[in-house]
Amino acid sequence: MTVHFPFQNSYSALPDSFFARVAPTPVAAPRLIKLNRPLAVQLGLDPDLLETPEGAEILAGKTVPAGADPIAMAYAGHQFGHFVPQLGDGRAILLGEVIDRDGIRRDIQLKGSGPTPFSRRGDGRAALGPVLREYIVSEAMFALGIPTTRSLAAVVTGEHVIRETALPGAVLTRVASSHIRVGTFQFFAVRRDTEAIRRLADHVITRHYPELLTAERPYHALLAGVVARQADLVARWLLVGFIHGVMNTDNTSISGETIDYGPCAFMDAYNPAQVFSSIDEMGRYAYANQPRIALWNLTRLAECLLPLFSDDQEKAIAEAQDILGAFAETFTAAYQAGLRKKLGLFTERDGDEALIQDLLDAMAKNQADFTLTFRRLGDAAGDEAGVAHVRAQFMDPSAFDDWAKRWCERTALEPQTAAERQAAMHAVNPLFIPRNHRVEAVIQAAVNNDDYGPFEEMVKVLAKPYQDQPDYAAYADPPLPDQRVLQTFCGT
Repeated sequence: MTVHFPFQNSYSALPDSFFARVAPTPVAAPRLIKLNRPLAVQLGLDPDLLETPEGAEILAGKTVPAGADPIAMAYAGHQFGHFVPQLGDGRAILLGEVIDRDGIRRDIQLKGSGPTPFSRRGDGRAALGPVLREYIVSEAMFALGIPTTRSLAAVVTGEHVIRETALPGAVLTRVASSHIRVGTFQFFAVRRDTEAIRRLADHVITRHYPELLTAERPYHALLAGVVARQADLVARWLLVGFIHGVMNTDNTSISGETIDYGPCAFMDAYNPAQVFSSIDEMGRYAYANQPRIALWNLTRLAECLLPLFSDDQEKAIAEAQDILGAFAETFTAAYQAGLRKKLGLFTERDGDEALIQDLLDAMAKNQADFTLTFRRLGDAAGDEAGVAHVRAQFMDPSAFDDWAKRWCERTALEPQTAAERQAAMHAVNPLFIPRNHRVEAVIQAAVNNDDYGPFEEMVKVLAKPYQDQPDYAAYADPPLPDQRVLQTFCGT
């Protein structure tokens, strides 16, 4: 049987200036590493057929399936604050769109599938390590309940790519609500193509914000919608200790999904100034800077939309500023509500924010592990014996003791039982995250030994981040001093 993708191609029906038509470059000997079978079923695809050699050829870009209309999307972007008027998909090709079982339109894109007109002298390929990292982290984010692009498959190509050295080549099949970014709007704004901006905005509203089709001021409402989704998204990142690492405007999705897992990482010890990305030398995208940068990126989107707001620029700017002003309130509400849940607080009371901040300050001062502190606090909520495990996260355990008395007094004001509080806390405080040292070990096993056993096991564990998994308890452990990963790399 032939592998069938029920493709639709709404984006490639837009004007030619939105993309370049380009086919994937065939590879020598594609071999499927991993197929995300549940996601394949959700997309209406046949996982058994995708696991055949024919399926591997499609997922590697060697064969273009019937109904696909392969394109590389055009976009611009601010990279570390510096504007680049033309970026675009330099190593990714959108095959088409499918309607999933929930009626949601999803892009299917090959990443690492060869050069495009936007490659800027690059080879358009991907090395195995970054492909595995994106598969692991994006699927972990999905399991954590955070809006994200997803990974359908990873394939090795049978070819090498040259970076600092020769590395195994690979292709990731990425699935997204769409790949439209703030930078997509910037591409047309810098060219003063207001009609293209309008076409793009109309497309985004129809696809991602259909409730706005009848709005009195749909473009204002679009900006407000993107602001709300990004504010909520970044709050969710902070609540699990996630650092994107490269929050350029071309990596900021209009749909509100996490996109482009390059030098991303999860914190071990809590540190608001934590940076892992080797290219973020000034700490622009540090953990605690992410809300501010998200608003900066959204301001760039607002600038693009000004011509759609009003012919009177001063009026348009004032209206945009008013909409952007909602970001701080939306983010703070989502973040504080999430932190209260992490502490097992069911109601909102005066003093809660100070209680939360004092814990975070003590964690930072004592290098407490972010993930385990909150998880073990949940253990302690249901069993006093668990207090020792929380104390163990702090260099000076007395710093926790002083705070814990206040926490116990605060939780005593609520009627929930200890078991109810513990269950609620465990539902929002993961035990398992993609620890950087674990991800690196997985990559090394695959790259050096062609061993995907560690990859398979890690993906399995991270699919259930909130559940105790005694057989895999070691995956919850922070790194030993000699295991710490101090830098992550973009992988391009």
